[in-house]
Amino acid sequence: MKFQQTDFTEELMEKIKNTELALKGYTESLLKEYKPTFAKKGFVFDAGFHQEGNDPFMPGYSSSVSIAIAEKNKELIDIHTIKIWECERTFLGMPISKKIPGSNIIGELLDEPLEEVKEELKGYILDEFLND
Repeated sequence: MKFQQTDFTEELMEKIKNTELALKGYTESLLKEYKPTFAKKGFVFDAGFHQEGNDPFMPGYSSSVSIAIAEKNKELIDIHTIKIWECERTFLGMPISKKIPGSNIIGELLDEPLEEVKEELKGYILDEFLND
């Protein structure tokens, strides 16, 4: 869901932070639950929360959760990333890095409910890698 700078409120900030916190905790629980299972099958499993920037309402800020599966030799097999929030400056709909007259700041928040995202992450693990 896209938000214009005029939509940047404390309520939106709270929703972003709560979503980030919930998904960060969930990826940590997936890591604890599935890392030993993947190790037994000869794979390396990693999951985590990633954030760039400090202020969600400043261009350049982004947050996401990822699941990565690699072989024991660390060669990446697959990675699945879900973007939570991204804030960027745009001009005529194109992302830009510098502030120029007529540019806008927009943000994009994950559309799916938390439960659907959690199901997607767990389903990805089970369906793609642990379904024997």
